[in-house]
Amino acid sequence: MAKLQETYACSPATERGRGILLGGDPKTDTIVYCAGRSVIFRRLDAPLDAWAYTDHAYPTTVARISPNGEWVASADASGCVRVWGRNGDRALKAEFRPISGRVDDLRWSPDGLRIVVSGDGKGKSLVRAFMWDSGSTVGDFDGHSKRVLSCDFKPTRPFRIVTCGEDFLANFYEGPPFKFKHSIRDHSNFVNCIRYAPDGSKFITVSSDKKGLIYDGKTGDKIGELSSEDSHTGSIYAVSWSPDSKQVLTVSADKTAKIWDIMEDASGKVNRTLNDHLVTVSLGGTFNVFSASNPEKEPVSFAGHLKTVSSLVYFPQSNPRTMLSTSYDGVIIRWIHGVGYGGRLIRKNNTQIKCFVAAEEELITSGYDNKVFRIPLDGNQCGDAESVDVGGQPNALNIAAQLPEFALITTDSAIVLLHKTTVTSTTKVSYTITSSAVSPDGTEAIVGAQDGKLRIYSISGDTVTEEAVLEKHRGAITTIHYSPDVSMFASADTNREAVAWDRATREIKLKNMLFHTARVNSLAWSPDSRLVATGSIDTCAIIYDVDKPASSRITIKGAHLGGVHGLTFADNDTLVTAGEDACVRVWKLPQQ
Repeated sequence: MAKLQETYACSPATERGRGILLGGDPKTDTIVYCAGRSVIFRRLDAPLDAWAYTDHAYPTTVARISPNGEWVASADASGCVRVWGRNGDRALKAEFRPISGRVDDLRWSPDGLRIVVSGDGKGKSLVRAFMWDSGSTVGDFDGHSKRVLSCDFKPTRPFRIVTCGEDFLANFYEGPPFKFKHSIRDHSNFVNCIRYAPDGSKFITVSSDKKGLIYDGKTGDKIGELSSEDSHTGSIYAVSWSPDSKQVLTVSADKTAKIWDIMEDASGKVNRTLNDHLVTVSLGGTFNVFSASNPEKEPVSFAGHLKTVSSLVYFPQSNPRTMLSTSYDGVIIRWIHGVGYGGRLIRKNNTQIKCFVAAEEELITSGYDNKVFRIPLDGNQCGDAESVDVGGQPNALNIAAQLPEFALITTDSAIVLLHKTTVTSTTKVSYTITSSAVSPDGTEAIVGAQDGKLRIYSISGDTVTEEAVLEKHRGAITTIHYSPDVSMFASADTNREAVAWDRATREIKLKNMLFHTARVNSLAWSPDSRLVATGSIDTCAIIYDVDKPASSRITIKGAHLGGVHGLTFADNDTLVTAGEDACVRVWKLPQQ
């Protein structure tokens, strides 16, 4: 059985004009956030120590760890709240649908017995508080007329609940059972976040009107506000208190994070502009971790993908060993094996990426138009891209490893040969092309088609000549790869089958690779040409030994929520996978 060795986690889902809800556990320096249908846990002191909870049916919106650290409550866009064990098999304890729309915020009561949620819905179902073991409600929450963006429990007795939202109001409730006490009408725009201080003596609201206001924790009366001197110049999205209740951290649309000292008169004064960790997240999904004891120190930054990771390229000769991953939104990230995030490659033409291939010193990309870009690569820096129009939208890019200036591009109806950025040959075909591969010496190409046939071509100069047609697949070809020793090649199709072929005889080397339950998206060979791995939208990766029957396979179930879209081998017993969940994972394979 393959063992998960490293996870390069995705970034939290971001939305312009909305704060990101980060949960945390100070005992273990762990943060928790939502991305897609997953809830991601990762250690600040060990970013590779990350794992995902993937049992939600809809996009997740917020997750919080219970006060005792044993349970997690997570919610999604459908209004569903799931309470599950943080450790062991993460068993589901309870599931509720307290409101009829998206849940925007969720908080545990300090005794760990109740949960309050707020969000979008109909009628009175904008805020609900309930006992998490039984689901019984613990109060009525009148007073809001529009989406409720944030809520919080007073952490000390007597208990209170506060809420705020898009109706410019913050509401104050006493209980339990909780009843509406009064509304706070001091803001002139959306009230984005409301938080109690850990000692329960006060709470703060922050708003799109650029103000932060402070209130008495027991009565809800206004007692102070953040200073207008050196204040934020944009909407304030979120706020968090320090453990000693003497400082708050705010983040804003003006692209700054500020630490405020809260005085004895409850006024707030900027301490510096930017628990031992202060964590902020940018709109692009980059985490910045500051030291609370020394905020002037350069922050530790790390990030991940926000969208489906569609391709992986590993550089075994590099030191340290690195790989590149791409997502269709145009993001290219460098990962360092054993370390994690190694930086984002910034292209001057930051277009979407559909197809991607890389050599040590060059990237070749194509998007959703007819252009192919060749981009020189120097370390983490991308040079000026040169583009060429290939006459159609590319569906596969291939570099001849021994002739890096030569590339073979296929569109739906043509095979295009490229020398640097010059089209040297365009061969029209009468069938629909879906995939292709080129041999390392550039003398042979294999083209896969919609009809499930593999057509082998010889390449001589600018001339492409059809040599043979192989028939075995029953679905459109999705991917083709030569083995590193070039003695074999493998192909896969939309009808869940993969086939390994002997290149010299053009006979089937390994058959019955039929253990996926859906379309095979990706394929990769081990460096010694002994193993071939396949990834599918059935969420699994399967590894076959070409010298053994297909039934002796190794299956990684649930490798990526939504499907596996990228595969590469780091070495003969280490497989790297990427998928729709925007994560990259490194797996150690058992010795066979």
